[in-house]
Amino acid sequence: MIDAMNHFTILAEDREKTLAFYCGLLGLSETWRPGFDFPGAWLSAGDGPPILHIVFGRKLPEARRGVIDHMAFSARDLKGVKARLDAAGQRYELGRLPDVGTWQLFTFDPNGARVELDFDAAETF
Repeated sequence: MIDAMNHFTILAEDREKTLAFYCGLLGLSETWRPGFDFPGAWLSAGDGPPILHIVFGRKLPEARRGVIDHMAFSARDLKGVKARLDAAGQRYELGRLPDVGTWQLFTFDPNGARVELDFDAAETF
């Protein structure tokens, strides 16, 4: 019955740091968001629909990762992404998916959410 993943919603403490990570480092863009009675942001990849919803101002749970281990995004320009993360001092782990060679870059956002970026196996850095 499910057709596709619609979006993820994360809770965030610091609006500026969170948007700097997702928009500045990872290239998402802030888009229109309905006039909810709580602060937040909706982020899109290119001209697509919002794929990440962020809620600000709610208390974060003690166990930051909870039951969802990570969120994964398809990405491009491995060399450029690595350069941006390195320049920002953002720690990450880079490896390849066994058998298919897809590059997998894992990092954490400022709120403790684990983020995976998947790059085509043909990309180089």
